[in-house]
Amino acid sequence: MQITAPDHLSRPQVQIEHHTRSSVSEDAGWIANATLFWNHRRTLLRVAGAVFVLSVILVLLLPKEYDSSTRIMPPESGGNSAAMLAALLGKGSSVGSSSGLASLAGSLLGAKNNGALFIALLHSGTISGHLIDRFNLQHVYHKRYRETTAKRLAHLTKITEDTKSGVITITVTDEKRERARDLAQAYLDELNSLVSRVNTSSAHREREFIEQRLSTVQAELQRAQIELSNYSSINTTIDIKEQTRATVDAGAKLEGQLIASESELDSLRQIYGDQNVRVRAAQARNSLLRSELQRANGQSAQQPGEIADDETHPYPALRQLPRLAVQWANLYRNVRIHETVFDLLSEEYETARIEEVKSIPTVSVIDSPGLPERKSGPHRVLIVLAATVISIILTALSLLIKRFWLAIDQLDSRRVLAADIQAALRNRWAWISSRVTQ
Repeated sequence: MQITAPDHLSRPQVQIEHHTRSSVSEDAGWIANATLFWNHRRTLLRVAGAVFVLSVILVLLLPKEYDSSTRIMPPESGGNSAAMLAALLGKGSSVGSSSGLASLAGSLLGAKNNGALFIALLHSGTISGHLIDRFNLQHVYHKRYRETTAKRLAHLTKITEDTKSGVITITVTDEKRERARDLAQAYLDELNSLVSRVNTSSAHREREFIEQRLSTVQAELQRAQIELSNYSSINTTIDIKEQTRATVDAGAKLEGQLIASESELDSLRQIYGDQNVRVRAAQARNSLLRSELQRANGQSAQQPGEIADDETHPYPALRQLPRLAVQWANLYRNVRIHETVFDLLSEEYETARIEEVKSIPTVSVIDSPGLPERKSGPHRVLIVLAATVISIILTALSLLIKRFWLAIDQLDSRRVLAADIQAALRNRWAWISSRVTQ
């Protein structure tokens, strides 16, 4: 009679046996792989040695690379600056990325700083195009098209931003240390130039309007001054108020002298008679005073053979002053108005220029790009080691794949399919070769 063990006693024994078989299988597989690699150790060594020699030759032919870095701090974004830069991105970016950059600018208008906006500007097509022309990078990079040159420049330029401080770092890699430094500095120059050139702030528009208005007012002031000067020259009017006061004072003085002279003439007539020399002299003096008084009052008539009045008496008569005063006052008031407007616009123009300079975002350079002292690449030792290790790994994988393939039965569908594909490719190649030889 056979006694069977309970289930709770047979299951652990089955598990132990299964674990033992899997361990033995793993050990056998590891030993088989190790044996395979040991048997083909010469192949592995030959491949590793060949790759090592080739990689050493290749890395020695690679040119040295130098990194030049600069750090900048973008200004705080205000309303005008953010709007300006948003419009700027739409103009300065390349065609393919202008819409994306413009949307980026729109999303950053309310941000505390515009670091990401300045990074987008540094990657724009305008700056890269200027750098390509300035340093002739198509010839330097041996590129046929400007687009591929711009991609190469972007690959060699690393622009990062510190999220905490907002500081932007620009690192340019080049085969020549001087050109690496100059390219890093050119990024700063082109960024400032681009921001200043495409500035569309309100202060800029205000300055342009005031400048145009100032030019117009200056031309009107010059025209008004010329009209007043011509009128004063023709009519001998300098200052109507002062001339009127002077003419009235001179007329009153002449009239007083005439009254005194007539009194003196009457007394001389009573004493000496009309034929006396002193009487005749007094009469002549009275006639002269009377003519002067009439001329001052504008009542004298020009006699035949007499010199013109404007030549003997250069100042206008008292009777002509009211008529001349109206036109002179209008011309003088026009000059004064234009002078006042010109003075006010000149002050506003200077203020607008100062505000325009304040509104333009200026990049603050923390670290200027310097001349690199040591090369940054290529890392020749790492390249040689990596190439050698990768070659060993690929050779080992090829050996494992070859062993797996040889272990498959000849009648297996996978072997049959591979044979059919190989035969078809061989026939196609033979047909192509025959057509070429013919």
